[in-house]
Amino acid sequence: MQGDATDLAAAIRHGSLSAAEAMLASLEAAGRQEPLGAIAYVDAAIGLASAEGRDRERQSEPEHFAARPFAGVPTLAKDLGGPFAGLPVAAGSRLFERKGGEADSDLASRFRDAGFCLFGLTTSPEFGLSLASEPAIGPLCRNPLDPARTAGGSSGGAAAAVAAGIVAIAHATDAGGSIRVPAACCGLVGMKPTRGAMPGGPSFGNHLGGIASELAVCRSVRDTARIFDRLSGNSQGPFPDPSPVDIGNGRLRIGLLADTGSVYPTEGGRLAAVEDAARALESDGHELVPLNWAEFERSVTSSGRAFADIVSVNLAALITAAALDESRAEPLTQAFAARGRALPATMLWNTLNDAVLVSHNLWALFDRVDCILMPMLSSAPLAIGSFPSDHGDTDLHLERMTAFAPLACLANISGFPALTLPFGQDEHGIPLPVQIMAPMGHEPRLLSLAARLEAEARWQHRFPVAGLPS
Repeated sequence: MQGDATDLAAAIRHGSLSAAEAMLASLEAAGRQEPLGAIAYVDAAIGLASAEGRDRERQSEPEHFAARPFAGVPTLAKDLGGPFAGLPVAAGSRLFERKGGEADSDLASRFRDAGFCLFGLTTSPEFGLSLASEPAIGPLCRNPLDPARTAGGSSGGAAAAVAAGIVAIAHATDAGGSIRVPAACCGLVGMKPTRGAMPGGPSFGNHLGGIASELAVCRSVRDTARIFDRLSGNSQGPFPDPSPVDIGNGRLRIGLLADTGSVYPTEGGRLAAVEDAARALESDGHELVPLNWAEFERSVTSSGRAFADIVSVNLAALITAAALDESRAEPLTQAFAARGRALPATMLWNTLNDAVLVSHNLWALFDRVDCILMPMLSSAPLAIGSFPSDHGDTDLHLERMTAFAPLACLANISGFPALTLPFGQDEHGIPLPVQIMAPMGHEPRLLSLAARLEAEARWQHRFPVAGLPS
């Protein structure tokens, strides 16, 4: 598998390399792979200071050091969400200048407490409005598995950096598939947690009405499980903390959705990967329950509309509250802001009510099944430039995103957890991702099933982790 963050943490803990050496290796890899466009901002001094602090802690307080699951592991924050003190987020936009840096968010504090050493920000599309990470201000992020293709969005820089081995794990956010789509593009594991599981305070600047969540893109299921366990819980609002549900080892009812309809069709090879994953689980004694697109179609439509309305209104409010010069934004960003300002309150209210029904309808499905196995992407990662932002047609842009990832928004609008991982590769060596959804609080079940599929070893990372001893 060419290593993950757990391996790198173990090497640092056992003295195979120091945190400072791991940081230097990541910085060297970041410089060498600058043409990939994964990283928008680097502060080597902050990264080295953090790593050297962990090395001192390892010597002076070894028990405290050992209690951090990712002690000394270099990582990157996304240029959206957070914030992380000392790393000036610009949201992929020329509307912000990279200077100063806010205090840590609650989540950022937990990243540091877990032992991570941060040294930069990964590329995001302007205000996270795309499933490609190609902001006009640059850099243009490419997929390390095929530089002619997108790494996805909006956490595309994070996914590219992890897949390329610059870092072993990276912070990511997900409001409409923004963790899972890039993970799927780059052969990684990405999980969008249950609504309320992750802290969003103290400012809740990335709240987006509850549809957004933050976690990471990872090279393994075990990394995903470890970081979720360390960062989740006690989120202090605005939702009750979901209580993780104990998983049993009995026979599960696996809902199988191997179709995305005629309007948003998924390529046959990608549907075959979902069916192969289902058969692997069936061989363990689980029951497959066929589901059809008609049971999802209305919820998918409502989810897309809710995402569009929420992000548009949020963007319009942000521009007003921060007194930003909107004329400097990309044309598509300006169009989304105008869409938000023009949206009647009654229409937004109707949209939010429809979103509640999306969640309710999924709960009804989960009366019949224990989880749902489904496609993540309809095709291989698209060519660079497939999601242009130099126009103002928001409907066209939203349609392009839905066609690429028809089921991405469903987890965000419903609040349910969802996880993607690669389960094979196509004839060009591009990953074939699958997605699993489960009821709220069932991350342990998602992770258990994902670990079972990962054990089939149908995907191998192409690039080793920087600094990890071979």
